[in-house]
Amino acid sequence: MRKLKITELNRMTVDEFKKVNKLPLVVILDGVRSLYNVGSVFRSSDAFRVNCIYLCGITATPPNAEIHKTALGAEDSVDWIYKKDTIEAVKELRDEGYVILSIEQVEGSTMLNNFCLDKNKKYAVIFGNEVKGVQQEVVNVSDDCIEIPQYGTKHSLNISVTAGIVLWEFAQQQITLNEL
Repeated sequence: MRKLKITELNRMTVDEFKKVNKLPLVVILDGVRSLYNVGSVFRSSDAFRVNCIYLCGITATPPNAEIHKTALGAEDSVDWIYKKDTIEAVKELRDEGYVILSIEQVEGSTMLNNFCLDKNKKYAVIFGNEVKGVQQEVVNVSDDCIEIPQYGTKHSLNISVTAGIVLWEFAQQQITLNEL
């Protein structure tokens, strides 16, 4: 086996990415403090054609060298919006018809492997702060909470890992449903 060169991967340009159909999926970062995590979420969002990222509260915004270090340019391809308040972002997206899902461990959460998307709906997924998670007041206004099943001794995953897992699952289901 031979590793492929970047030029052999046939990836689209930023301009092509801007024009192509995206998944009916928005990411909301609720007070994510690590700029490397923000960059990683941009990169995963590019990989899975996320429609847009809302950067809320203390979450840093591009341009930023630390974000760029992990985003590797995805901060240029994926559209983003800054909102001071996450609740404001949620209200805006709900008014646009999005189903709001916090990625959080709560009473009655739905396990990710049991969650089935509806092809007629658009979704917004909220990822929280590295220590405190999604704010309780944001959880309170969510339509549901999704939890990743875990089988070890730790009770959480890093936000960039969580985002990668969740975006992969949503992309797989949405691509199957919508044949993108």
